[in-house]
Amino acid sequence: MNIKKWTLAGVLLCLVPAVSQARDTTHYLPFDEVVNEALQAGRLDGSVKFYLASTPKGAQIVNSQITTNQKTNAFNKSDEEACRWVLQSALIKLQDAAKAAGANAVVDITSYYKKNERRDAKTYECHAGAIIAGVALKAKLAKVR
Repeated sequence: MNIKKWTLAGVLLCLVPAVSQARDTTHYLPFDEVVNEALQAGRLDGSVKFYLASTPKGAQIVNSQITTNQKTNAFNKSDEEACRWVLQSALIKLQDAAKAAGANAVVDITSYYKKNERRDAKTYECHAGAIIAGVALKAKLAKVR
């Protein structure tokens, strides 16, 4: 093998660890800000209320377990921007599921990334990489007054 082929082989071997170790940065970001942003932009219609890590008194549970695992393109976006987009996508899915089930609320919402439940009344968990950002949520659908 000539020197050019050995050099090329060496360069390719050096690139393998960089490609196989993709970035996966965990962020804990304010939930209510994203809900309000989606409402103001008209992405959520306001017919369904969202309750992070809580259930209002007197709520009638319609579906005791629903999950969503959304991903979005994070290329050329800040992690926070990609996380806002992917949470809005998850909220739209939950809103649609609630309406289809005759519910007007999504309650007891928890982060559920890789099936690890994280309960927090203020923040959601988002994982951002160089190309993809993801949010997974677990919740219940309910009728509230």
